Amino acid sequence: MQTRTSSTSSVLIIVLIIVTFPLWIGIIGGLFGVVAGIFGAVFGIFAGILGAVFGGIGWLFGSIFHWDWWDCGPYFGGGNFFTFLLIVVVVALVIRTRKK
Repeated sequence: MQTRTSSTSSVLIIVLIIVTFPLWIGIIGGLFGVVAGIFGAVFGIFAGILGAVFGGIGWLFGSIFHWDWWDCGPYFGGGNFFTFLLIVVVVALVIRTRKK
């Protein structure tokens, strides 16, 4: 008699697993989507910051050497020594005021 109860419980558990399978697979798929979305957001934020940094570096070098291929964006207007000197003086003044 005990084996019959055990086999009935096993069948009931198997039926329960089969019936609730769509629920479990949906929860697992949803969690996977949330993790993938968070990973994508972190990657997007990192790429945006990296793009801003390289854009700033490119703007700085473009303003110093006047690499103005598309004629867009602000620039100091010269590819000469005085523009470079102006940038160095401004950076030196900023560093000097922060040390005080």
